[in-house]
Amino acid sequence: MKNSIIQPYLFFDGKCEEAIGFYQRTIGAELKMLLRFKDSPEPPQPGCTPADTNKVMHAQFQIGESLVMASDGRATGTPRFEGFALSLTVKTEAEADKVFNALAEGGKVEMALGKTFFSKRFGMVEDRFGVFWMVLVMPEPSK
Repeated sequence: MKNSIIQPYLFFDGKCEEAIGFYQRTIGAELKMLLRFKDSPEPPQPGCTPADTNKVMHAQFQIGESLVMASDGRATGTPRFEGFALSLTVKTEAEADKVFNALAEGGKVEMALGKTFFSKRFGMVEDRFGVFWMVLVMPEPSK
C-alpha cells in the first residue's frame, strides 16, 4: 500500500459531461479520457446502463496535479454528494478568488472566502452539481 493513491470518483447521475465542461471553463480542468456506455465492447450488466447509452460510462480529468474520475452512473438525475468535500489548494489570493467565484456560479456559498487563522483565503462552496468544495491559499510554512 506504500505507493497507493486515492482519487475521487464522482457520479453525476446524467450530468457528467456538463460538469466536466463546467470544470474546464471555470477551474482549468483538462479532460484526459471519456468513454460512453455505447463504446463498451462488452454487454452491459443488468441495471448498470442508463436508457441513454450516449451518457458517460467513465471519464478522467485533471485539475492541477490531481486526477478526478467521473461517470453518469445510471443517470437517474439525482446526484448525491454527501459526507466529503474536494479541497482545492491554490498559491495566491487572486487565484483563490477566481476559482471560488467560478465554482460558486449557479451554486451555493457555504462559507464566504476570507482570511482565517490558517490561510490568507479560505471558503466553502457547493457548486451547481452539488459537489462541495473547500478553496484555500496554500498556508505559509511555519517558522
